Amino acid sequence: MDEQRKSAFVAVVGRPSVGKSTLVNRICGQKVAIVSPVPQTTRNAIRGIYNGKEGQLVFVDTPGWHYSEKKINKKLVSVSGRSMEDADLILYVLDASRPPGLEEKAIAAALLPFSGKTVAAINKIDSGGADTGGLRDFLREHLPELAAPGTRCVEISALEEKGLDGLLSLLFALAPRGEPFYPGDLYTDQEVSFRIAEIIREKAITGLRQELPHSIYVEVADMEFRTAPGAPAPEDDAAGRKRLWVRAFIITERESQKGMIVGKGGARIKAVRLAARKDLNSIFDWDIDLDLRVKTSKDWRHNDTILKRLIDR
Repeated sequence: MDEQRKSAFVAVVGRPSVGKSTLVNRICGQKVAIVSPVPQTTRNAIRGIYNGKEGQLVFVDTPGWHYSEKKINKKLVSVSGRSMEDADLILYVLDASRPPGLEEKAIAAALLPFSGKTVAAINKIDSGGADTGGLRDFLREHLPELAAPGTRCVEISALEEKGLDGLLSLLFALAPRGEPFYPGDLYTDQEVSFRIAEIIREKAITGLRQELPHSIYVEVADMEFRTAPGAPAPEDDAAGRKRLWVRAFIITERESQKGMIVGKGGARIKAVRLAARKDLNSIFDWDIDLDLRVKTSKDWRHNDTILKRLIDR
């Protein structure tokens, strides 16, 4: 083993919409987690891999910490809790544009037993009205081990990629020595079907009413390599790229919601399909042919079998 190399799993936790997914994407240099203005877009523990000269950090992007009596919200909080327990390090992301509230206090209380392996990142320092001082006061009161000058609190802007080098240096300073967990050319370990479903969901929730984005999930039903009509060789297009045919369903809870997703004359679902294909073609080394449809699964957010399949990955 190279005694100078380090490796660690880093659980990324925080309230909904603090910028966790954007931060993981920026650090890893690729689109690992989907991003939208809708709170609690992230539903799983998403792993993004950073490889540097110091070693390897595997960031585990978790759902936003949000308390609610709804079954799906409780499941999401449990994902974050398990990730904190299992990780070598914890990256606690705070939002400088919002004052801390009851949820922030709950997260701080949950982190207190793990404060010895936690780093705080105050994000969105570039936003108007950013109050970094207020958040440092909050940390001094609730997680004092993180707040002392020159210790484990950094100010960043994930969107503008400010302060990320300092954050990585701090994490590597705390990381244990060890061999990398993954090959150096990987930036995520997500399955192809999961990544495709997540990209479709990201595009589908854009522009939908406030509640509707939480009422949908995406299921990839079939995938196979196919020969495009007129292609010069099996499974390849004219540019030599393989073509992957995908059939997927956007699934919602009510029949009445299907029309909102499809749109007038099918305009919305067509826009979702085109936007998803654009992203997928940039992510994968294949051209994606996407057959996208909408169907209903009544009250799926109360179905333990579906929730386990979607969230307990």
